[in-house]
Amino acid sequence: MSPADASAPDWSFRADEAARSVTRMFGQRLFFLPGTHLAAVARPSGRLKNLVRPWHYWWQAHYLDCLVDTGRRELGTGSRPGGRFDGENRPSAGRLASRLVTGIRLRNFFTVVNNYYDDMAWLALSTLRLEQLATQSRKAAGRRRNAKVLQNLTLQFDSASTDDLGGGTFWSKKRDFKNTPATAPVALYYARTGQATKAQALLDWLDARLFDPELGMYRDGLRITPGGEVVLEGTIYSYNQGPALGALLELGGPANLARAASLVAAVAQHLTIPAPMAGHGATVLRCEGSGDGGLFTGILARYLALAAADGRLPAQTRETAAALVHATAEAFWEGRRSVSAREPLAGKGSRIIFSAHPELPALRGYPAGAAVELSTQLQAWTVLEAAASIPAAAVARTAAESPPELPAGN
Repeated sequence: MSPADASAPDWSFRADEAARSVTRMFGQRLFFLPGTHLAAVARPSGRLKNLVRPWHYWWQAHYLDCLVDTGRRELGTGSRPGGRFDGENRPSAGRLASRLVTGIRLRNFFTVVNNYYDDMAWLALSTLRLEQLATQSRKAAGRRRNAKVLQNLTLQFDSASTDDLGGGTFWSKKRDFKNTPATAPVALYYARTGQATKAQALLDWLDARLFDPELGMYRDGLRITPGGEVVLEGTIYSYNQGPALGALLELGGPANLARAASLVAAVAQHLTIPAPMAGHGATVLRCEGSGDGGLFTGILARYLALAAADGRLPAQTRETAAALVHATAEAFWEGRRSVSAREPLAGKGSRIIFSAHPELPALRGYPAGAAVELSTQLQAWTVLEAAASIPAAAVARTAAESPPELPAGN
């Protein structure tokens, strides 16, 4: 079925349902302070109990990204009117996103700086997108704060991106590990802020030191032992491929676009599994469970959606990226479960829960009475937003185009 067909899923409606469920179930003020917003780590649990749980800075950064996704859809398009995702009597997604940046800073002890450069890179990327949303919506609130956040974080990335080990970005303030989780999102941030030379240098370092030519994807990182030996951490994580793909697309050029097309093909070959819930013979993106891993596939889907809509890529690449995002979103949607009015989770009006794995129904992992983690719900929401972000016309064109020959790489 063509994505442009009238019977195609209404991805925007589904993304709004996810947005309502997550914000109602997990959203709360920070210490009851007006003008703040934060997401609880798990539900059901009390407001104060969540504030003494371990602080997941980077989960909040991805919550911010999801709110920006929804906020962009709230503005409407030529074919779809805008409107608040949760009704006119509740805050817009953009307003919640702005309050969230304030909440993150206060909860992080009045600073956006922490010990992990990858965490800070995710917040920088989402804050940059929030600033762009504010420009589009002509909202002045929070603009000065956003600029200060980005200025402070840029200084952190400049400090962490050194010539040690030939380039790359350190993962933490310990400065003993340079890896893809930090280098790829920092490269994307540099690319989106007009610092193309820095971004390209980081991508070239990833390609030279951490790219696995057999699998066609990026390995985890290079660790410096106390004795000075450099050890390769060779694990390939799904989320690492996402920001690398995003940076390649942002910078463009024949070599980068060729790398991007190859990366999409590698993801389709190595990071997918069957999922009957998404349709007969459907293949979906593999997920990594709960905890931090509960975010991984959502991150990858976000950047696959960019590839699906990028007309510079071959038609086959765009079709593959779109199919992976849509099938994974369909599986999450079909596997959702309704929240009973008798469950504690229903207290704030949330209605649905998503599985941590698209190939399994939510009822399997989150039966009535089970605690639900924020990360897994953000992941499903991110995938649904990714599906909603792919223009139907862009996907439909791929069926009519013959894939051009890939440009030669370096």
